[in-house]
Amino acid sequence: MFYIDSTDPTPVEAQIVRTVRAAIGAGALGPGDTLPTVRQLAVDLRVGANAVARAYAELEKQRVLETVAGVGTVVRASSDAIDREELLAELCALEDGFLREAAALGFSLDDVIIHLDSRRNR
Repeated sequence: MFYIDSTDPTPVEAQIVRTVRAAIGAGALGPGDTLPTVRQLAVDLRVGANAVARAYAELEKQRVLETVAGVGTVVRASSDAIDREELLAELCALEDGFLREAAALGFSLDDVIIHLDSRRNR
């Protein structure tokens, strides 16, 4: 559910914030769902624990997550709290990374659009 793109110039903690917010917006995480511990997520993503801690702190500041004694870090916000504009901004960031990788493989934007359009009809 959580991912980091090592080729993306965006700082790791910002990518974690983006991916958590996207998971909430998509309904993959809901109010009360527990997130991995800082250490566990750092191990899973192969990043420093400080980056995860900074991301969790930012999400708490944004009132998306909260720390519950004896439980851990849980989702506070419902998908309604993540507005459509924010989700579209996150989608744009994902598209940018995807298009960079496609270009590195020699595909043009038109190639990508044609391929994606052909998948719609499957």
